[in-house]
Amino acid sequence: MAAREVKAVLKYVRISSLKVRRLIEAVKGKPVQAGLDILQFMPQKAANIIEKIIRSAVANADQNPDIDVDSLVIRNIIANQGPTLKRFKARARGRGTRILKRTTHITVILAEDSV
Repeated sequence: MAAREVKAVLKYVRISSLKVRRLIEAVKGKPVQAGLDILQFMPQKAANIIEKIIRSAVANADQNPDIDVDSLVIRNIIANQGPTLKRFKARARGRGTRILKRTTHITVILAEDSV
């Protein structure tokens, strides 16, 4: 019953994981081509990042002769929080405020459709 799966991982992307998670639900569970079509017309920065990693996962699947690339479905996309870069910005009266530059680890899992 173990379906053939392929995955791609992108680490330390300079975007908040919350911004990526908003777009994940739009493509999860859809065929790869449909998911890429949806992402192509989304204006967010995260859409381009997710599109690239999905294409990377398809390229990984293309290396395996047992997997039919045309029948792949986006089984799961996971956006975990990576390390946070801590910076500061000078403010009035000699103060400084913290700026958190968040990073994300994104994992895309594709599987063959069991139709």
